[in-house]
Amino acid sequence: MKHLFLIVALPFTLAMCLYGTRSVSAQAAAPSPAQSATSPSSLPGAAATIPGNDQENARKARALLQQAIKALGGDAYLNVHDLQEQGRTYTFYHGRSSTNGIFFWRFVEYPDKERIELTPQRDVAYIYTGNKGYEVTYKGPREVEKKDLDDYLRHRRLSLDTMLRVWINDPTVALFFDGDALAGSLAAQRVTLISAKDESVSIYFDMDTHLPIKKTYSWRDPVDKQRNVEEETFDNYRPVQGIMTPYGFTRYFNGDMQTERFVNSVSFNQNPNPAMFDANSGYDPNKAVKKH
Repeated sequence: MKHLFLIVALPFTLAMCLYGTRSVSAQAAAPSPAQSATSPSSLPGAAATIPGNDQENARKARALLQQAIKALGGDAYLNVHDLQEQGRTYTFYHGRSSTNGIFFWRFVEYPDKERIELTPQRDVAYIYTGNKGYEVTYKGPREVEKKDLDDYLRHRRLSLDTMLRVWINDPTVALFFDGDALAGSLAAQRVTLISAKDESVSIYFDMDTHLPIKKTYSWRDPVDKQRNVEEETFDNYRPVQGIMTPYGFTRYFNGDMQTERFVNSVSFNQNPNPAMFDANSGYDPNKAVKKH
């Protein structure tokens, strides 16, 4: 099932994070080497060294982040306890789709529980609870390989939802207003957040709607020591239960499209069955559906 991991290693964000009311170009590329070399997200110890790191700059960054939260639904967005979504997902290799699309059902209970079911029969599931991950098939559960689990945990740790719910409230996180920028072909404003561990994430906000439309970050592979750039774009926002919710998501890895997801339905605060997040519970989604 390893070939399915790219499909299910989706970012831990509210409905895979949040998408713009206008479409984001599917050809958005990773930052150029020149941009990466001069952006806050590429500088170690940036919180202490970036020129203009003053209160006014940080105030502008925080104001833009808070404006985005308000656009997403304000308290309705912040008070989400869990979500459910269903749709179809695709993976790409060298720019070409490697699948015809796979049906998925996704369940999240914040802050650290997630279940993703695949295929029309919903007979393959990936469960993440805390810092552990499992693949569940008819053979039973087995632990997700370490590299795949590390990838998932990084996506969750640096997700848009984490930025807007956790990092913005962390006094050790430095905020930088980077000014106007382009997210694909869309005019945007960019904010960069840098943690005390020198992890940095840049978020692009639509100039008109103030909704997040792109997120980028880079990380160094512990094995080959190469720096990788990951980019996520969000589009097709729709209101659901008072929350502007993404129905389209694309991830790029070092400039190449990696994953594309289309959501058909989303709901929030449905109080999911705790058994679905227990890899050893024997939970059967088909029996659970029939009960309803």
